[in-house]
Amino acid sequence: MMTGKREVGEQGLPKIPQEAFDWYDEYAHGDIDRRTFLQRLGTLGIAGLGIAAVSRGLMPNYALAEQVSFNDPDIKASYIEFDAPQGHGRARGYLVVPAGVTAESRAPAVLVAHENRGLNPYIKDVARRLAKAGYVALAPDALFSLGGYPGNDDEGRAMQRELDRGKIEGDFAAAARLLKQHEFSTGKVGMVGFCFGGYLTNQLSALLPDVIDAGAPYYGTPPQADIANIKAPLQLHFAELDKRVNGYWPDYEAALKQAKVDYTAYIYPGVNHGFHNDSTARYEEKSAELAWSRTLEFFAQQLQS
Repeated sequence: MMTGKREVGEQGLPKIPQEAFDWYDEYAHGDIDRRTFLQRLGTLGIAGLGIAAVSRGLMPNYALAEQVSFNDPDIKASYIEFDAPQGHGRARGYLVVPAGVTAESRAPAVLVAHENRGLNPYIKDVARRLAKAGYVALAPDALFSLGGYPGNDDEGRAMQRELDRGKIEGDFAAAARLLKQHEFSTGKVGMVGFCFGGYLTNQLSALLPDVIDAGAPYYGTPPQADIANIKAPLQLHFAELDKRVNGYWPDYEAALKQAKVDYTAYIYPGVNHGFHNDSTARYEEKSAELAWSRTLEFFAQQLQS
């Protein structure tokens, strides 16, 4: 199904050991603190790389995460605010529309759900990629009620942990309903999300079966809502080395089968959680491009027919 494994040391630097990726995943999801993460890195003794270099290699570099410029003439990007009565009252999102789309020449819509750290540059770029592909894309920021994404992931993670998950879901549910009725939208709404956003994609597919028409969760945990409510087809993407998320998959798959949900799941060999995020060392280009091409094909089949 997939081509080879990720080699991190492709510029002549020593390869970062798998343990470092595993510990970073624990750190990124709040299972260990930064001090513990750095202490563990110090036990590796990687020849040619100090703790700071390994840490920098694992942290995101958002200068790398722009595939579509906000100045691209094929898209129009802006920020919008909207009511979210089941969320934080008011919500804000990054709306990106294909340049040629009007109320007369409408397009399908896709809701983009970020990771556990707010609306960072990588997720905004994903929204631009979708608009470039012909979709009305909206990427809400769960941190809006706290002032918005703070500019770095460490603070963003800490802020998002302060928020009630149900209210975050309410903000994104309001965004999904907005897209369903948006003047530029055909009324067909897909959803794609990464990490926590993958969970949100699963969750909203179950909570809003009459709104979400197709869901593409990337390394997301199962919904807490009733799986039997899901009507939308799902295309699920998993990383082979992502033990934490993959541990949920057998039971989730069994529930999807029992509910007769139309789903396809892909497990990408030799890659880590976050392999689609091109701002970190976890990025694996071939796997990311294949997964994204599958996602675009899936949305074309489900939303444009």
